[in-house]
Amino acid sequence: MKILNIVLIGFMSTGKTSVGKRLAQQLNWDFVDTDLEIEKINGMSVSEIFRKHGETYFRSEEEALIKSLLERKHCVIATGGGAVLNPENWKVLTQMGYVIALYAPIDTILERVGKSNDRPLFKSKRDEDERLLIARQPIYNKAELIINTTEMDVDQVVEEIICNIGGRIEGESAD
Repeated sequence: MKILNIVLIGFMSTGKTSVGKRLAQQLNWDFVDTDLEIEKINGMSVSEIFRKHGETYFRSEEEALIKSLLERKHCVIATGGGAVLNPENWKVLTQMGYVIALYAPIDTILERVGKSNDRPLFKSKRDEDERLLIARQPIYNKAELIINTTEMDVDQVVEEIICNIGGRIEGESAD
């Protein structure tokens, strides 16, 4: 089976955006970060959207955006950490591409997020954040490929992805 798109899922700070950008460059494909697209559409950050409109509004915007991507080809898509909680999103994402979960343990995530936390559902409290990660992990584990990014830099993760799926990628350009 040829891979038309690559979908990156996983908890916050596992590297979805950084890896997605670099992978798209390497494949000469388009890159879409669903959170960044929602920010563009709404003219405000995800945190502001959560504050002003609530999570339900954000999740509705997220679902509409993901559905709009269904016909795309030769695209690397990085989703927000909670996008896959919606069964409709999961269905669309698995239809549109090869789903790869990026993983890191909670201590690595806390270290990566650091003090500058603008993520609306992340509390920077180990127990609460770990519960959120544990609750989501069974969905992330449904991915076709899971990569632990803890000891890898962006280029190593991209190389791991290419090694795992290289022969199944359809086309090398977004033409």
